[in-house]
Amino acid sequence: MSTTRPLRVAVVGAGPAGIYASDILSKTDLDVSIDLFERLPAPFGLVRYGVAPDHPRIKQIIVALHKVLSRGDIRLIANVDYGVDVKLEDLRQFYDAVIFSTGSIKDAELDIPGIDLDGSYGAADFVSWYDGHPDVPRTWPLEAEQVAVIGAGNVALDVARILAKHADDLLPTEIPANVHEILKASPVKDVHVFARRGPAQVKFSPLELRELGHVPDVDIVVYPEDFDFDEGSEAAINSSNQTKQVVKTLVDWTLKDPAQNTASRRLHLHFLHAPAEVLGEDGKVVGLRTERTALQGDGTVKGTGEFTDWPVQAVYRAVGYFGSSLPEIPYDDVKGVITNREGRVVDIDGNQVPGVYATGWIKRGPVGLIGHTKSDASETVRHLVEDVTGVADGEAPGDLEGGRTAPQGTPEAVTEFLAGKGVEYIEWSGWELLDAHERSLGEAEGRERVKVVPRHEMIEIARNGG
Repeated sequence: MSTTRPLRVAVVGAGPAGIYASDILSKTDLDVSIDLFERLPAPFGLVRYGVAPDHPRIKQIIVALHKVLSRGDIRLIANVDYGVDVKLEDLRQFYDAVIFSTGSIKDAELDIPGIDLDGSYGAADFVSWYDGHPDVPRTWPLEAEQVAVIGAGNVALDVARILAKHADDLLPTEIPANVHEILKASPVKDVHVFARRGPAQVKFSPLELRELGHVPDVDIVVYPEDFDFDEGSEAAINSSNQTKQVVKTLVDWTLKDPAQNTASRRLHLHFLHAPAEVLGEDGKVVGLRTERTALQGDGTVKGTGEFTDWPVQAVYRAVGYFGSSLPEIPYDDVKGVITNREGRVVDIDGNQVPGVYATGWIKRGPVGLIGHTKSDASETVRHLVEDVTGVADGEAPGDLEGGRTAPQGTPEAVTEFLAGKGVEYIEWSGWELLDAHERSLGEAEGRERVKVVPRHEMIEIARNGG
C-alpha cells in the first residue's frame, strides 16, 4: 500500500471530543487528511444540544470549536448516521484509522419502583427537547404544578431552573418558538431538587448555583435540617475552593427570612434525601418517596429508614448520562463505553482492534469537563501516532505501522460513496448556510439566533440555502 498519500482518518462524532481530537491530530507531524462525521445536520454535539439556552457563556465554547472547523483543513461531513449510512467495513475502505467520539446521550437508569410511570422522565430527553434537538418530539407534557428533579449535578440544576423560570425570561436566548410556547403554558408552582448526599457533596458549579438566586419571580427554598457536615464534608470544603463556594451559597440561603419568599414559583433544594420510589395512581405519577440519609464520616451516606412522601405530578431523573453501543464496535454495556485501553479499542479478549480508537465520553464515561476532553483526545491521538510511526513508548506498535491500509484513500471516494447511496450529507459550507439562516431569524427578533428544529428544514437550508 502506498505511503505517499496522506494518512486518512475518520472521526465519528462532531461534538467537542471529536473536534478536539481532529484539531490535535492535525497538529501532529503526520501527513494527515481528516474527515469529521456527524449524525445530525449540525455540528457541536452537546454544546449545541445539551447546554441550557440561558447559559450563553458556556455556549461560547462553540466559538472556539467553530474556529477549528472554519480553517478548512478538517472536513465536516454531517447528516451521516454511522451504522445506517456508513458502516465500519465501509470506513475501512476509505480510511486508515477511525476515531469514535459519539459521546453519551442517553439517560442513566435509576432502578427504583415506579420509575417507568407516565410523568417520569429522563433529564437528557427533556434537555434535548428544550434545546431543539431535531430527533425528539416538538411537544412536551408540562402539566404538573409540583415537580421533582432527582440529581445533584449541573444538569439537575438546568432542568429545575428551566422548569421554574418564566418562559418570557428565556426570550433573549436561542430558545425555539415551540419550546417557549409550551413553557409559557406550564402551571408549575414548585420544583423540588433532591440530592442523596449533603451540601458538601453536591456537584453543582458555584456560578450555576449562584445564578439560581437571580431568577426573576422564583424563590429558592432550603431546609436547615438538611444541612449536616461530617469529617468528610469538612475535608472536602477545606480542599476545594469550588466546594467552599457552593457550601457558602447554600448556607447563606438558610439565613434568609422565609417571610421574604413572595415569588409565584419556588425552587426547593433538599439534601440527604435518597429517592426510594415514584408513587403512582392509574399509571401516572402522583408523588415521590424519599428516604432520609445520614452522613457516615467520610462523605458517604446510608439510609435511616425514615421516609417522606412528596406530592408531585412529574419526576425528572438527572442521575447521569450513558453511552450507546455502536454496530461492529466492542462495547461495555455495564459502563456504557467502547471497550478500550487508553483510547485504543480492544476486543473481548483484550486484543487491539486495528485502526480503531475512541475518545471523549464514549471512551471514559460521562464525567469531566472540557479540559478533561482535551487531555482525553491527546492521549488517544498520541497512541494513534505511535501505531502509525511504530514508536510506542516500549509497547508493541499497532497494526498501522509502516503504511496506509485503506484501498480507496482519496477524499473524493467517500463522498462519491455517500452520494451513490442517496445520503444528503452536509459539509462545512452547508453548516455556514444554516448558521447564517438561524442568525438572521434571531436578528429579526433582537436575539443572537433562533434554532431551526425540524431535521428536513435543516437539511434543505444547509444543502440548498433555504
